[in-house]
Amino acid sequence: MKNSIILAITVLIFALFGWVGYTFYMAYQPKKIVLQGEIDAQSYNISSKLPGRISEIFVKKGDEVEAGESIFSINSPEVHAKLKQAKAAQDAAGAQKNEAQNGARREQIQAAKDQWHKAKAAQELMLTTYKRIEKLYKEGVVSQQKRDEVYTKYQAAKYTSNAAKQMAIMAKEGARVEVKDAADAQERVYAAKVDEVNAYIDETIAHSFHKGRVTQILIHSGELTPSGFPVVSTIDIDDSWAKFAVREDYLKEFQKDKIFKVKIPALGDDTYKFKVSDIAVMGDFASWRATESGKGYDMKSFEVQLRPLKPIENLRVGMSVLLEL
Repeated sequence: MKNSIILAITVLIFALFGWVGYTFYMAYQPKKIVLQGEIDAQSYNISSKLPGRISEIFVKKGDEVEAGESIFSINSPEVHAKLKQAKAAQDAAGAQKNEAQNGARREQIQAAKDQWHKAKAAQELMLTTYKRIEKLYKEGVVSQQKRDEVYTKYQAAKYTSNAAKQMAIMAKEGARVEVKDAADAQERVYAAKVDEVNAYIDETIAHSFHKGRVTQILIHSGELTPSGFPVVSTIDIDDSWAKFAVREDYLKEFQKDKIFKVKIPALGDDTYKFKVSDIAVMGDFASWRATESGKGYDMKSFEVQLRPLKPIENLRVGMSVLLEL
């Protein structure tokens, strides 16, 4: 009995010394370095090229949207009025093009031809008259002044006939090639203006270019929105990452594509694999200052981003992430 008691006391003493020794050992072991970061994700702002009044919002906060899905519509009567103007200008340019391509009307061609024949007849008459006066002048019946006057009228009739002939030819041949090309180009200009306005009309219904979840509706139905101002904001949680502000003396632990196991307390005790995707090249975060003057140095922090190797269910932006070095 006495030996049993002594043995028990001996075991208890050794156990006590062992516990004290282990406690001292653990107390002097280097402490684990745990960095805390947070989840971030890619966000998008959906805005309109057109200023106008919001007609309808097709989504609500929290809705999941797909790429190409309609988000909101804008009522812009000014754009529809510009479309009417552009179409009217296009029609006018088309008419000018047709006129240049088709040339003068048949009646105009005939009128120009008749004017030429009239001028030609007048030229022939003046030629006959001049020949008579020239004969009389040589016989000394009429003066040189009279002869010169008739000759001048004959020359004028000849030039008038030639001009009328050229006008008849122009009327028959139609517009010059350059005029036709200019009319054709003018029609294309106004056709492009119609296309431009139609493109703006297509913009009266805004679509999402990326999938995501609606996080904010900044302008509501009936309110005015300027051009380019965000109306709806979305976040694509599938394009997410964890960001840490890493003190520069810990930065050597991080290399591009290195994989870490991290914990996300909000999702339980499980660990998740994240890969380093980006290390900031500039220290633009808060400085860690030395606690004692003359010892150590001020240290910068650098942003380090890690992306999950596979999608994480129920992940949310802003969740804390713990990484142990």
